[in-house]
Amino acid sequence: MKKTDNKIVADLFPLLFNFLKDIFKNSGVMKHLKVLFLSQDKIKKLLTINDAIQAVEYAFRMHSEKMVQMPPKIYLNFERYNGDLRTMPAYIEPLDASGVKIVNVHIHNKKIGLPTVMAVFVLVNPRTGAPLAVMDATYITDLRTGAAGAVATKYLARKDAKTLGLVGAGRQAELQLLAIGSIKRVKWISVCALTGGEAEKFAKRMRKKTGLNVVAMDIEDVCASEIISTTTPVRSPIVKNEWIKSGTHINAIGADAPGKQELEVGILKRSRLFVDDMKQAVHSGEVNVGLIKKQIKLMNIAAELCEVVTGKKKGRLKNSDITLFDSTGLALQDVVLAYRAYRKALKNGEGQVLSLF
Repeated sequence: MKKTDNKIVADLFPLLFNFLKDIFKNSGVMKHLKVLFLSQDKIKKLLTINDAIQAVEYAFRMHSEKMVQMPPKIYLNFERYNGDLRTMPAYIEPLDASGVKIVNVHIHNKKIGLPTVMAVFVLVNPRTGAPLAVMDATYITDLRTGAAGAVATKYLARKDAKTLGLVGAGRQAELQLLAIGSIKRVKWISVCALTGGEAEKFAKRMRKKTGLNVVAMDIEDVCASEIISTTTPVRSPIVKNEWIKSGTHINAIGADAPGKQELEVGILKRSRLFVDDMKQAVHSGEVNVGLIKKQIKLMNIAAELCEVVTGKKKGRLKNSDITLFDSTGLALQDVVLAYRAYRKALKNGEGQVLSLF
């Protein structure tokens, strides 16, 4: 190529670059290169308990109708640090919403001032694969877990149930209280924790926040409640079979990884068992230890909760039934809430727009 040709190319290149940039800009491609960043403060501002309950119930309906893609969670175990990392992707087809949550569980984090559970969510445009938003998902995780307990309570608890017992006094317990309290007129709430002081502190804070009767009690008395939510990370049962009365509904929230177990297996044998997702529950739900030890069988599981929500399967059959919801936490719940937060943020002008490229 001659020098004059090189000069022509050099002169034309900036013109060509600007021409292509204008095409991309006008065609909307540049928009896909911008990512909305939402902090936890923004998420709390954008999402309410009622938002979460409505969204999670919708997610269960979509799950029942097979309108979602949701592979099981993938785990990385950090045994030396007593923690793990999980990735949770999902796609809800009717919403055309997709994304992945990266979440950890490190039970010793409290000692260094960090939450036990932390999470980040990446919302993705299914059309292009480009990221739409990166947001804190720690609060989304708490919110959708509380909402799942509320949806299960709505469909499985006795209609006249008025007492709620909380086994555990962390963030998950608070969201269980707030979510269930928003769909049930509970008159008495009891809570227990690893120490009496921790339970008393929780009860005082929640009385001030909600105006409800919240008291700290021993675990046996807490388990006399008509609705119970367990939110501990234990690997050896702490809730005894003999404490659970006929007619009780239990939300088993804490067991979300292989080997975790909060309830004595005798409770599972007496209960009508419902899971949020069969594959996940068998692998890492409250039922996982009992199944591995062959203390219960798959036939003991009555249905997935989504089938009850859509009327395909029956929930509680009679008032004397013990119903038990085994919640492992579903990626599609995260997607539907993250998508709602994203849409609200765009509408309200919330968040910070960043460029990754």
